Amino acid sequence: PPAQRVSSSTPFPPLASPVRLPASGRCGARGSILTLVMQKRPSSRLLVLNGEQHVLLFKFEHKRGPLAGQAFWATPGGGVDEGESFEDAARRELYEEVGMRVSEIGMQVAQRTAIFAMPTGEMVEADERYFLVRAETGAAVSHEYWTELEREVMAAHRWWSPAEIQSANEQIWPEDVSKMLIDAGAWPSIS
Repeated sequence: PPAQRVSSSTPFPPLASPVRLPASGRCGARGSILTLVMQKRPSSRLLVLNGEQHVLLFKFEHKRGPLAGQAFWATPGGGVDEGESFEDAARRELYEEVGMRVSEIGMQVAQRTAIFAMPTGEMVEADERYFLVRAETGAAVSHEYWTELEREVMAAHRWWSPAEIQSANEQIWPEDVSKMLIDAGAWPSIS
């Protein structure tokens, strides 16, 4: 079995509202300059589709810590380890979080930068690369190699159809997962 992973591979939502500064870049009564220093976090995310073209999402429910009370659905994936490529991280995360082994990961179909809070409350700026992966219909999802944190916060998994994503009442990250899959040619355009 793989070595125990650190908790930095679990996805978390971006800030509820972005930090905005005045056009001058200065704030406060004395016009001081606000400087935010954030940890950079390269990460590989997985758009796993089954034979029915449903996408796999995990439900995260935070019961304690700075993210307590937050619940959302997100794609599998996580942080890139030192010396690892985005592709290698995607392959590793697919095995660790989903239980699937592949010799070649699918193509990168999207990229985004997101600022969000980790379970510790630390703010990070994530460079997220999204890879398309095809799975068999009925493929089992295994949690055998999940970290302690993943076991605590990953409450469920579900394969979502395009229509279910469009009509979802729950928070899904990334918000534009449908557009990513349409742009990749994996899902039909929504009219």
